[in-house]
Amino acid sequence: MDMAAGTVTRRGDFWAWRFLCTALSFALFGLGGIVLRVAVLPFVLAWPGPEAVRRRRARRTVGRAFWLHSQFMYRTGTVAFRFDGVERLGLPGQMIVANHPSLIDVVYLLGHVPEANCVVKHSLWKNPCMRGPVSAAGYISNDGSAEMLDRAADVLRDGQTLIIFPEGTRTTPGKDPVFHRGAAAIAVRGARIVTPVFISVVPTTLTKAEPWYRVPRRRVHVHIRVGDDIPVAAFSEHAPGPIASRRLNEHLHHLYARELKA
Repeated sequence: MDMAAGTVTRRGDFWAWRFLCTALSFALFGLGGIVLRVAVLPFVLAWPGPEAVRRRRARRTVGRAFWLHSQFMYRTGTVAFRFDGVERLGLPGQMIVANHPSLIDVVYLLGHVPEANCVVKHSLWKNPCMRGPVSAAGYISNDGSAEMLDRAADVLRDGQTLIIFPEGTRTTPGKDPVFHRGAAAIAVRGARIVTPVFISVVPTTLTKAEPWYRVPRRRVHVHIRVGDDIPVAAFSEHAPGPIASRRLNEHLHHLYARELKA
């Protein structure tokens, strides 16, 4: 019996090669985290200098490692990549807000803004591969406490750049991002400007529902686009903190719903 045309979907775009490089990427990521923790970061932190300087040095080291990993994925053809407006990131007191469609976007964003602080999920402090780098870099644990909000606001008031993914987890494919109000509350308390970053990953990969070995049939394209700065004062002026953060959060919801469909 003849098989109807179009019922068999062939894998293309060098699928076998991309599968191999994806597996190698995960292995290198885990091994790299252990090497940083055991052999690199202890020397970086032990090098003379004030604590703040040593912390920035460690953060640059971690960021450089992420950049090298992103280059590996790009150079091997595992991922096609485009970053528009990266030169506008990394300003003092700037809070970078980004949606979170895949594990890949964290690597690319931190790799291209290496001196930025970042709010990361609390479970990474229990991950044997990542707890060394995130601790040495002084990243902020997203444990949901009021102290976390205060610490993040202090980081911004101190003149650091802060990256935050307000969803708290990866975006559900096909749905608009849903932001928790904590990011807006941090911005109102300490940010000079909020800069939205719009991330698209097509086809979807490494979402919460997709294991690493489910490699898409065609190459993944990551597009990171920096949007226009949002002045925090426009929301916080003449309004108490809770109302200002709610207004800012609603603005971010509408903005991302519109821009990610464009």
